[in-house]
Order: sequence, then C-alpha cells, then structure tokens
Amino acid sequence: MSHFIDRQSLWRLPLFALLMVIGLAVSSNVLAQADPEGEAATAVPALDADTWRQVRSGETGPNFRDSRADSDYNLINASGETWRQLRNRWVSPFGLIAVGGMIVVIALFYVIIGRKDLSAPRTGRKLLRWPLVVRSLHWTVATLFIVLALTGLNLLYGKFVFRSLFGDAFWASMISASKVAHNYLGPLFGILLIVLLARVLKHNWPKKHDIVWFMKGGGLVGKEHVDAGFANGGEKAWFWVLATVGIVVIASGLVMDFPNYGQGRDTMQWANILHAVGALGLTALALGHIYIGTIGSEGSLEGMTTGYVDETWAKDHHNLWYEEVKEEAVGEEQLAREREGDSGDAAPTRPS
Repeated sequence: MSHFIDRQSLWRLPLFALLMVIGLAVSSNVLAQADPEGEAATAVPALDADTWRQVRSGETGPNFRDSRADSDYNLINASGETWRQLRNRWVSPFGLIAVGGMIVVIALFYVIIGRKDLSAPRTGRKLLRWPLVVRSLHWTVATLFIVLALTGLNLLYGKFVFRSLFGDAFWASMISASKVAHNYLGPLFGILLIVLLARVLKHNWPKKHDIVWFMKGGGLVGKEHVDAGFANGGEKAWFWVLATVGIVVIASGLVMDFPNYGQGRDTMQWANILHAVGALGLTALALGHIYIGTIGSEGSLEGMTTGYVDETWAKDHHNLWYEEVKEEAVGEEQLAREREGDSGDAAPTRPS
C-alpha cells in the first residue's frame, strides 16, 4: 500500500517544481513594479543628458515622438513651453493692464470732466439715425460681445478669483459652462459682426475733416464744435478696429474652435495668442465705446434705442450730417402718432 502511494506521489514533483518557477517569475515582476527605479532600469535604457538633448533637437527615433493623431512632435515640446511663457508672462498681464487701465481712465475722465451735455435745450424735433435692422444687429452683436468677453475673462483669470472663493466643484461647473458658451456663441458673433460692419460701411470711409476731429480731441480742445459727418472720427476709428482686429479675433477663434481641419499644434498655439491679445484689446476699447454711448454723452443712447436723435444733439455731434438731413426732422407728436399707427421706423422721409 505504501509502495502504491509513493509511486503515485512521484508524478506530482515535476508539477510542483513548474508551479514554483511560475510563481517566482510573477513575484519578480510585481517587485519590479513596486520599485519605480527598478522598473525604469529594466523597461528603458539609460537616459543621460545626451539622450534628452537628442529628444529636444528632434534627432531621435520614433520611440521618442508622439504619434497620436498623425503627430510628429517630440516628447519635449519646446514650442508648447514658449506658448505657455507668452501666455503667462505677457498676455495675462497685458489684459489686466488694458482692461483695468481703461476702467481707471474712464472713472477719472468722468470725475474730472463729467458728462458731455447738450449745448442748448432740445428742440423736440427728431431725425432718424438708425433704422430697426441696424439697431437689432447692434444690440445682438453687443450682447454676444459682452457674453464672450465675460466668459473669455473667466477662462483666463477666473481660477484666481472664483476657485478660491467657491471651491473646486463650483469652479468646475463655471469654467465648463464658460467654455461651452464661448465656443458656440463665438462663430455666431463673428457672422453677425461681419453683417453689421457691411451694413454701416458706407458711413465710415475716412474724410479730411476727421483729421481735424482727432487733432481737437473730438471737441475737448477748444470751444468750437468739431465738424463731423454721419460718423465722427472716433466712431470711424472704432469701426476700423472692429473690421481689422475683430476679424483677426474671429479667424483665430475659428482655428481653435474647429481643430479638425489639419492645423497643427503650432498653429493652434499662435492662434490662441493672437485671439487673446486681440480680444483683450477690443474689450478695453469697448468699455470706452460703452461709456461714450451711455452716461458719457447726453442723448447718444437714444439714437440706438429709439432710432431717433434730437436736432440739438445732431448739431452738436454731427453737424455736417445735420445740414444734409435737417429738412427731414419730424416733431415728437408726429412720431407718437406714427408709432400708435404701427409705423415703426417708417418716418415721412429717411436720412440718406
């Protein structure tokens, strides 16, 4: 009986030895993973300074490159570091100086000089300045601009303010909503801005009297009114800034919004820099535009809300235009009757 048991046990010895070998192999891998230095030593050949110089210079083979999405960038992305330095050391401070500086200038201007009031009492006779289609385009573009400016500022600076105030959970939801709104409303803003610029282009061609307007600071220098047509020098300057810088901001935004048309990382990085600098500059100038069109100048806001301006306002700010259309002025009572009859902007005659 014992002889039978011993013979039966002999075949288990090779099986036990095989299990021991497998166990030792598995345990050695586990120990290697638990030891990062040991793992690096067995998984990667020695990485010395010369190897990293090769990686940076682009002379290494495919094992040192990012091959995702047909990319051929090195694992050390020098252009990405350049972009980061530009964004953090130059673009972000520029935005704070431009936007914050404009707010300070506007506040000082209002305190020292104050609102520009009309030079004489209102006559009660109105001139049509902005038809309904232009007003609708203006307010739509203005609303989109404000939303994009706020979400863009949040993307650039918000983490330094709201994250510390409200915590990570609120901040994550806020930044996600800002990014979605910015990405989807940006193209719509671009389309409508181009339509608006095309609609008012005829009023914004430079004229000789615009030079005098700038030399006299729009009327701040001297006591006489400065000649201006339908649009004065400042309004024309704002138009052409939008038509140049604004188009650059739109184009660079589209490059980042649709990254599936073959543009590489370098293109995306430069588009980001151009977009940020242009948008921050426009935001600063827009604050001045908003100030002048609202509390900074009596009667200016009425033109873009009702479409009509008083004769006195037209003579003060756009005297050359007033001389062209003064015969078309209508009284407030007549306008009221037309509005009651659903005439809208259909005045008896329109300015040319």
